[in-house]
Amino acid sequence: MSPDIDTGLAALPTDGLIEGVWEDADGRILSAIADEDDFPELTARMSRATAAALLPVYADERVPLFTAVMPDDGVLRARWRPEATPDDRRWALRRQRS
Repeated sequence: MSPDIDTGLAALPTDGLIEGVWEDADGRILSAIADEDDFPELTARMSRATAAALLPVYADERVPLFTAVMPDDGVLRARWRPEATPDDRRWALRRQRS
């Protein structure tokens, strides 16, 4: 998720389905799946967020937000070095340039 809400909302498509994920002022992570008829309400909700992201809902377009493993003991653990997502790579490149 990005704290740059306006830039994220500018990437909202003109039609189709999208999942909006955002963090509210209390730190709760919320999400909603919306189509073009619901975009105004989704935009209103996300505009008050502290961080947000727009995610495709179609399986072949999705990228993981988080990588985890569940070993044989049944406990879910985050990997210390997960496979980088495309957003991780873009962030790293921007950070190197500054």
